[in-house]
Amino acid sequence: MTSETTLDNIALDSWYAKGVNAQMIHYTAKIFSRHMTRGNYLELGPAEGLLTECLQAWANEMTLVDGSSHFCAGLREKFPNARVIHAMFESFTSDDEFDIIVLGHVLEHVDDPVLILQRLRPLLKKGAKLLAAVPNSKSLHRQAAVIMELLDQESAMSAADIHHGHKRVYNPELFRQHFVDAGFTINVFGGYWLKPLSDKQLEQSWSPPMLDAFMQLGESYPEIAAENYIVATAEASDVEG
Repeated sequence: MTSETTLDNIALDSWYAKGVNAQMIHYTAKIFSRHMTRGNYLELGPAEGLLTECLQAWANEMTLVDGSSHFCAGLREKFPNARVIHAMFESFTSDDEFDIIVLGHVLEHVDDPVLILQRLRPLLKKGAKLLAAVPNSKSLHRQAAVIMELLDQESAMSAADIHHGHKRVYNPELFRQHFVDAGFTINVFGGYWLKPLSDKQLEQSWSPPMLDAFMQLGESYPEIAAENYIVATAEASDVEG
């Protein structure tokens, strides 16, 4: 398990809400908004709260859980009406049930993603949804990096992965399998952000409209998009279109 000290060190030099990554988080919110339900909202790993800020209109009550005390302090200031809990995800418990649970870039950080999902499953109300997004190792830019010998393999840790304390880089198959292993029904699997270059290269030459166009283009090619997402429920239900 990653220590709280390590999480605070990551938080003090966070790249989550900067540059291309910030625009990607806004697009994540656009994707998630299609599947949101108004009600009791739980988010794990909100970091600076950029995704939270985009989705808060759906929350009648909002609970935010983060393992970094630095991030929690910022979240309390930014969302004074939210319940902000400083806790490791592995130890978080709640007596409440939720209409929506959001995991924006969480599962790649934890030692045992299936355990985290299993612990969250009883917290969902009947018919409620869990939304999760992770980076995709099959992304176009990672495949190019392997050809260029910048990465040994698609799932290898990049400098950004190491900086943020990632434990793995998911491929679509493993991402889906972890939800199945945790007892969830996957209603929607998709992708976004057809990413041909590194963040640094893109920030030097691409405009926000260009970036947004390629975010959208990735929805047509989920297997090689930079980001994959899942909408899941705790019980069998009809798959969304």
